Amino acid sequence: MDHDTQKRAAAEFFGTFWLTFGGCGAAVLSAAYPTLGIGFLGVALAFGLTVLTMAYAVGHISGGHFNPAVTLGLWSAGRCANRHVLPYIVAQVLGAILGAGILFLIASGKAGWQPNGFASNGYGALSPGQYELAACFLTEFLLTFFFLFIIIGTTSKGAAVGFAGIPIGFALVLIHLISIPVTNTSVNPARSTGTAFFAGGEYVVQLWLFWLAPILGAVVAGALAKWLYEPAIALEAPIKEHAV
Repeated sequence: MDHDTQKRAAAEFFGTFWLTFGGCGAAVLSAAYPTLGIGFLGVALAFGLTVLTMAYAVGHISGGHFNPAVTLGLWSAGRCANRHVLPYIVAQVLGAILGAGILFLIASGKAGWQPNGFASNGYGALSPGQYELAACFLTEFLLTFFFLFIIIGTTSKGAAVGFAGIPIGFALVLIHLISIPVTNTSVNPARSTGTAFFAGGEYVVQLWLFWLAPILGAVVAGALAKWLYEPAIALEAPIKEHAV
């Protein structure tokens, strides 16, 4: 791995760590805090803020993917080099697992604390609202599709320069507001893997859906956006690998 790819992978590692620790931390530690919790809105904002802050912190290094589905969606759109796909995904998964691991250590420092799913994603009996497999699959597919569509659109030629992190962050807030009751919101296989690793059991068994549906949605969005924005993307060769 060359030095440039190492720097890019490190940026993806730290970005995904922050997303998992910050977003899932809000859900695990603060969502239903006794008497006064931040609730769904607070958790949704936390996830959006993790992406927004890291987009500006390291987005200029790696493109700010922080998500295997985003990496594969941008690859599908012709905006991520082949040589970066695997290093990015490995770094993202490792960052998510470490972020979830440190969160677990902090959360378990409270007497009597129980993981209760540990902010993991699930369908059927593990869905917060008891939504079945088909509904959960469609939710994850569709929301990841639009997430990628927004990412590519806001970073294409003609979009406001330097502001892409804002609509991308708010898109993730909206995605969580829609889907927390359905799947506990994934749209990110790395984030799902990190928490499922510590929740264990059926959450690990169901993890396949939270890889398959987001990746399919992202790749379809990337292919469509490549056609829709093709002239703009062709003019953007120097930044074609960047999400934000």
